[in-house]
Amino acid sequence: MGLVYADIELVNAGDIEMARRHVIGEEEIKKMTINMLVDSGAYNMCINESIQEQLDLPFVEKRKGQLANGSIEEYDFVGPVQVRFKNRKTICYCMVLPGSNEALLGAIPMEDLDVVINPRRQELELHPDHPYYAQMSLKGMRR
Repeated sequence: MGLVYADIELVNAGDIEMARRHVIGEEEIKKMTINMLVDSGAYNMCINESIQEQLDLPFVEKRKGQLANGSIEEYDFVGPVQVRFKNRKTICYCMVLPGSNEALLGAIPMEDLDVVINPRRQELELHPDHPYYAQMSLKGMRR
């Protein structure tokens, strides 16, 4: 299987809330579409400094992350950001990678978007069992 990329729209979730409260206009909401590497081996969404700056995502805290080579580095954790793919959206926080590193769509936002990687077509797709809406597993919940 090769690398899988998808066009993901990122929107400053704080701006969405300010527009809802009529503090700013809809046209002032900061958003951008990024061709992101779909990486089910990464837990969180990772963006670079340029994306964080353009979306003006506020700093939340420092977090440590383990890289593929085993080293552990400290990164800024920012957000919230609304993540949109086709007819799906979720809100998450992002780790900020230095410089112009490639943005990664990790497993946690993928789960919440209810999307799957199609290895044959090398595409990110809506879950085929529920293409019209995201469906979450609530196993362990009792009525």
